[in-house]
Parts: sequence; C-alpha cells; structure tokens
Amino acid sequence: MFVRNSDKILEPLDTKKIHKMLLECSHGLNIMREELDDLFNKIESGLCDNLSTCDIVSLAAECAASAMTKNPDFGCIAARIVVREHHRVTLDTFYEKVKYCYEQKRYFSREFCERVRENKDAIQAQIDYSRDYDISFFGFKTMEKSYMLSINSRTVERPQDLFMRVALGIHYDSLQDAFETYHLMSQKYFVHATPTMFNAGTLTPQLSSCFLLGIEEDSIEGIFKAVSDAAKISKTAGGLGMNVHKLRGANSLIKSTGGRACGIIPVAKIFEATLRCIDQGGKKRPGSMAIYVEPWHSDIFEFLDIRKNTGKEELRARDIFTALWIPDLFMRRVHNDENWSLFSNDDVPNLYNLYGDEFDKAYEMYEKNGMARRTVRAQKLWKAILSSQIETGTPYMCYKDSANRMNNQKHLGTIKCSNLCSEIMEYTEENEIAVCNLASLGLPRFMQDGQFDYEKLKMVTKIVVKNLNKVIDVNLYPLPETRNSNLKHRPIGLGVQGLADVFVMLRMPYDSKEARAVNLRIFETIHFAALDASCELAKEYGPYDSYEGSPMSQGVLHFDMWNVVPVTNHDWRGLRARIAKYGVRNSLLVALMPTASTSQILGYNECFEPFTTNIYTRRTLAGEFQVVNTYLMHDLMKLNLWSDEMKNILIQEEGSIQRIEGIPDEIKRLYKTAWELKMRSLIDLAADRAPYVDQSQSLNIFMAQPTYPKLTSMHFYGFKRGLKTGMYYLRTRPISAAVKFTVDRGMVSTTKLLQKSSCSPTSEDDECMSCSA
Repeated sequence: MFVRNSDKILEPLDTKKIHKMLLECSHGLNIMREELDDLFNKIESGLCDNLSTCDIVSLAAECAASAMTKNPDFGCIAARIVVREHHRVTLDTFYEKVKYCYEQKRYFSREFCERVRENKDAIQAQIDYSRDYDISFFGFKTMEKSYMLSINSRTVERPQDLFMRVALGIHYDSLQDAFETYHLMSQKYFVHATPTMFNAGTLTPQLSSCFLLGIEEDSIEGIFKAVSDAAKISKTAGGLGMNVHKLRGANSLIKSTGGRACGIIPVAKIFEATLRCIDQGGKKRPGSMAIYVEPWHSDIFEFLDIRKNTGKEELRARDIFTALWIPDLFMRRVHNDENWSLFSNDDVPNLYNLYGDEFDKAYEMYEKNGMARRTVRAQKLWKAILSSQIETGTPYMCYKDSANRMNNQKHLGTIKCSNLCSEIMEYTEENEIAVCNLASLGLPRFMQDGQFDYEKLKMVTKIVVKNLNKVIDVNLYPLPETRNSNLKHRPIGLGVQGLADVFVMLRMPYDSKEARAVNLRIFETIHFAALDASCELAKEYGPYDSYEGSPMSQGVLHFDMWNVVPVTNHDWRGLRARIAKYGVRNSLLVALMPTASTSQILGYNECFEPFTTNIYTRRTLAGEFQVVNTYLMHDLMKLNLWSDEMKNILIQEEGSIQRIEGIPDEIKRLYKTAWELKMRSLIDLAADRAPYVDQSQSLNIFMAQPTYPKLTSMHFYGFKRGLKTGMYYLRTRPISAAVKFTVDRGMVSTTKLLQKSSCSPTSEDDECMSCSA
C-alpha cells in the first residue's frame, strides 16, 4: 500500500508512524494500551491505497473523535492529532503569516503588516502555540472552517495567531494591552463575538455584531433605503433587528397615486430575498434579520403566519425571524379577556413612539375615535401568537414597556425594537442606527480548586469592558448612521457562556436554591465591575456624549429601576460616588447573547442555558460524531457505571438519565436536561439577574409538547417577573422520535428502566403560573 507524502510523491505506507503518532498524542492521558490498540486497528481498517498523509491524519483524528463515548480522553487525542498536523503545514511565526497574507494582497493593510514587522520578536515571544492543544477537536474544526484566515482553501492561521490578530486589531496603539487581551482569550477567560473574530486586524475591521434599524418613512424611498442599509450591514457580518411599525397596513390609501398599500408581508419578502443574496461576511454566515411589529398593527395576523409551512408562497418569508414588541396593555387585555383594536400606522401617527401610560391613553383615545381597522378578542390574537410559536418557534416575545422603563437610554426617546437575538435594547432614530459590540466571559475558567473566583471575574470583566469600548473607536462602520449612534452613546454588550458548566462543577442542580444564589452573585459582580471599568474610562476620556439627562447621570443605576438592593459586598456606595463625579463612558454594558459558535471555540455550554441533552450527534465537515456530556461521563466512570451498555440506554432515553436504574438521585438532579427542568426555574434565574443586565437576555424556552395553557402560563409568568425579553425561541421536540438505528436493542432490553423517577419533573408538569387565559 502506498501513500502520497507532502511533496505528492508516492512512498510505501509505514504504519509504525501512525502508531508512534498515537503514542505521542496520548501522552499523559488516561488511555489504556488496549484502548489505543483498538484505535490503531480502527484506523488501519480505514486505510486504502494512494491516500495522502493529510488524509491519514484526518482519518486518525476522526476515528479518535468517534471513540469519545468510550473514553472522553480520546477527544484530546483527536484534538492533538489535528493541531499537530496543522502546526506542521503552517508557517512558524506570526509575522511570516501576516507577511504571506499581505503579499497575496488579502486581509491586511500595509500599516498593520509594518507594525507587526517592527514588533515581530516581542509579539512572537508572547505567543504560546502549546495552548492550541487546549482547544477541543470540535472547537478547532469550528475555527478552521469559519474563523482562521485562509488563502486558496489553505488555512494560514493557527488558533493562537487568530487570538493575537484580534488583540492587535483592537489595540493598535498598545502592545501591552494587546498582549493582555491575547493571554486572556488564549486561556479561555473570554472571547470576542464572531464578527470581531472574523474581521479584527484585517482590511475590513467591521467588528460589531448587532444593528437595530427601522423603516423611517412609509414610502418607496424609505423602504428601499432600509433595504440598502440592511444589505450593507449584512455584507460585513452584522445581524439585523428591523422595526416596521411605520408601515401602513395592507389596503391603506396611497394619496400620491390613489392606489392601495401592500402592507408588511411583501416588504418582508424583499428583505428576505436581499439577505439571501447578501450574506454575513461572504458566505461565512447566512444573512439574518428579525422583524419587529407591535401587536396593534392591522397586518398582525398575516405577519404571524409568514414562517408557517403551509399557505400561499407569496405570503411566506420563512428566512425572516418574526418578533413582537408588546405593550403591557395588550397583556392586560388578554388576561382580562377584553377586545383588542388593530390600527394602520397612517391612521394613528406616533403610537409606535409611545410607551407606558402615554401609550395607553393614546391607544384608548384612538379606539374611542373609531380609528380601528378591526376589533378582535385579545385572546384570539393571543392564540394566533401561540399557534405560530408552536409551529415555528417564533415570534420572539419582547415587552416594550419593560424595555423602555428600565433602560439607561430612556432619556433619548422610545426604544422601538431589539436585535436579531432579542438581547440588545437600544435607541434608534432617523439619523442613528443602533450598534452593539459583544464579547462573552467563559465562566468555567473562573473555577479554582472547586470554588468560583469572583475577584478574578471582576478583574477580567474590567479588561473586557475596556476592550469593547476600544472596539467602538477602531470599528469600520458600514453606514454613517451606525457611526453616529455608536460614538454618541457608546453601548456595549458583555455576555457569558458556560453557566451550566459552573453549576455542575459546584455540584449544584440548575434549579436549586444554591444555583440561584451563585447566579445572582455572578451577575452582580459582572455589573459592578463593568460599571467600575466604564467609570474609570470616563475619568480618563469623559462620559459618553449623550450622558447628561440619563438615569445614571441622575444617580439611578439599572438595578434601582427594579427596586432591588444588591446582596454582594462590593463597594456600591463608593462606585456611586465615582459615577456622580466622573460619569460613565458607556450607556449600556451587559447583554446576554447566544454564544453558539464561540462556545464551540472555548468548549463550554452555550450562554446561560442548561444542558439540552446528555448525548447528541455533532455534524461537522469531517462527519457525524456522538458526543456525551463530559461531566456526566466522568461521574459515571467514577461510579463504574459507564459502558457501551449505558451509552445505548442513554441514546434510547434521548439523552436523559432520569429513568435509568442504578444512577444515584443526586447525579440525576445534577444532570437534568432543559426538557426536565421546570420553565419557572429558567425564568426565575433570568428574573434574578435581570436587574444587573442593563440590556436584555436571549432567553430560550424549552417545552417538549407545548399547549396553549402551558405557553400562556409561561409567558405571563415571565411578563409579571418584569423580563424585557420574555422568550427568544420556543424550543420543542417532534411528536414522533427518530428511529435509533445505533442502539443495540438487545442490550437495552436487558436493562431495567424505572417507570417513573421522583427527580425528573418536566416542563410539562408546570402548574399554571399566573393566568387562565
């Protein structure tokens, strides 16, 4: 059997080299020799004539990754194999890579390349390529596919080069700050958001994640300006939140022509077609937009149907995400089973621009004056909302009055929508398109000797805030309106990932009182440190331009709006005094966003969510792999309960351990999945931390078999707890389960499953929380 070497020359296959590679990559791991021999045999069985050495390395890594369900250390072997090969085929130094990219006339400016050349030795001395081996196999594959720079399909960067490029791209004027940022990112303390990781240091440093805009004029010019703006933003990797409150309803009179307006749906289809064509960053991510509508709009019923699978195609826009911007009055009308009036914006000018008591008075006045296009039972519209959520997972539920009452930008005017992921709450007007720059803290990294290190969390939070503030200044803005807004208000969004990991590491069930206390303390600490850092920046550079008149300028911090008193021992009194003297540099600081891609890089569970399952299939370009919750696997191995038999049972039980006999109850409580937790627990955690989240939270709701009463109960509970985002997505499960071809039926049938477990309450068992509507 022959293989092609790196020079594409055929040579005899030497399997001893494969065996040597496995031995080297298993050094220091808990892998028995017999397990390594089994892996070698599996690799050998997949060999064929005329493979390249690169193909053999990929095969070895994939075989190792597929064995992770037997022993999690095989995942480390897979990662070491691919990283070692990647190091072999890439240039050795950071400067060599930058120079190569520059000479290929891609990615870097002459100034960036020259700055790296002048400091190449200092930069190289900071880079620790051994840290690449701390990245998981799947994390590396994610970086390779989407994040690390490539030329002619050849990946040029290593993971550490990526981190250094981002650090240097942000801190163009301070090597010390760049090196500090590099070390924290490379050691998994935090990571910047995807657009920043894509573009920092390059010729197009558009580093912002979220853009909030609206159709500012109900006219051909207004609509197509919004379309053009959306395309330009999407081109540079931005996600979009669009409010269309100003669009008149279908069949409204067009005075200039005497014709009739088409309403929201055809406009939504224009946006959908545009974003299919203009994706985020050149096929790195699909273009995405959430469209926000208030429930009084006369096209609301048609809007709720646009993502449904059935119906006329000209009335569907399934790639658009629907979102509601809900006034409290609507929720009260639903609760009291009252009527609800639908209006066209051209009949009720400025209604979209009001909230709270002012909205209520104007709405009721328009009702009395007979301006409604249609009047329905509020619960009829409510059921249409729930029907759409059950079928499509949307619309998002964002509460307009909470978003405006408890916001540091409320002195600017009415906030009219959120963003693509419903965690950004910022003011937008005609000459301003709101922007937010994001990063997330890797919470599990702050665990030290079984304890959570809050002081370290404070220190890192302050550094990340200063990073995000710097991003505002170095950012390449896709439109002048985005620059106007960001430089004027300087909002940032600091999020988290790995909260569920922390609870498991502390041996606290996700729905326990102890976990609630840790959750509260973590977010109080983040909020305190973020305010402190922003105050320090204000002392040096001055407060943000629109600071005067803001709640903070009047001594009102975000948690004061909630009438909440902090429970931590941070020096809040001293911080208040410093803010009163110097102000703050950023109008908004904390936003809990989804972290799907960046969580793959750091290897933590997404944002603040519970684990959705304890075993799943991960699909990559390299194939499909079964992955088991590593924490659970280690716990069961300690109890001598992990085996192929247990894996088969876990697959049969769809990732749940609650009915498996022999697993201790404390382990079952610790590893409840999102489907086995009461949604009240998720909402309570969100409500507890909400006073310290001055933007909002991308709160997913998990309900295996949703019904109207369960959804109503859940929505009203979140509404009454004061959440700004009551629901991002509704996650459901299919009624019929997929056939489990990989399960050894004989093995499962010989194992007794408990008919009912005392520690497995599910979201379906939730009692009615507040409302009988």
